[in-house]
Amino acid sequence: MLTTEEIQRKVRELEIKSKKITTHLFTGEYHSAFKGKGMSFREVREYYAGDDVRFIDWNVSARFSHPFTKVFEEERELTAMLLIDISASNLFGTIARQKKDLIVEMAAVLTFSAVSNNDKVGVIFFSDKIEKYIPPKKGRQHALYIVRQLLTVEAKTKATNIDQAIKYFTTSVKQKSIAFILSDFLDAGYDDDLKVIGNKHDVIGIRVYDKMDMQLPDAGLIQVQDAETEKSKWIDSSNALVRYNYQQHFMQQSELSKNYFRKAGAELLHVRTDDDYVKILQQFFIKRN
Repeated sequence: MLTTEEIQRKVRELEIKSKKITTHLFTGEYHSAFKGKGMSFREVREYYAGDDVRFIDWNVSARFSHPFTKVFEEERELTAMLLIDISASNLFGTIARQKKDLIVEMAAVLTFSAVSNNDKVGVIFFSDKIEKYIPPKKGRQHALYIVRQLLTVEAKTKATNIDQAIKYFTTSVKQKSIAFILSDFLDAGYDDDLKVIGNKHDVIGIRVYDKMDMQLPDAGLIQVQDAETEKSKWIDSSNALVRYNYQQHFMQQSELSKNYFRKAGAELLHVRTDDDYVKILQQFFIKRN
């Protein structure tokens, strides 16, 4: 457990790091990648050559005997929702950091990107049940509260149920949102509900994985434990077939989540624990513009 001082220090570090990333990289990208609700009328001004004639306000123009045009602005307010998997499998990591650390950092960056854009942001923490819900709000204080929760919230159970989190999101968030789902996606059977939210919301999955999730080292007899079921077994990692099957299982899991997201009309990013996640997010935002 972290002490209060350690939590405050980590919150401050994450705020500084996130703000730096947000200011230098995401200010324009995040804003452009996610459009607002549409356009709202702002004012009427005199018509200039080159203005769109469709927006001429004929009533005002008639009153003043020369043309006036309507000015619109983008209705910007958006809601970003982070669905964060805090099940036991995310405590795994062999290089650079644990999957959980990566999820925490990315979630902090997305939170500060949203609030610096004056958007609302909320969070659903889940394992195989809903662990905590933070309703969407604006502002720095709210962002800091989210970061504090990111660092301290702990799952009461070890397993994962993504479908449960998606169902909860559907019932608790009514306004159209940008939904980021951060998980290692070691789960199945959430495809139908993903389609439901994919129809209404802008859904982006961020699949976090470790090098060791993908391939076993050639290290002889090793004991492996499933973090969620706590079942352990001995396997011969020097056996080429064992290593091949292990990799195949990872590939199948990847394909499954890819297909789910594709069928839901949603997007899925893959980030490894030793990847530069900033670059991956930035490229994704730019591609969407």
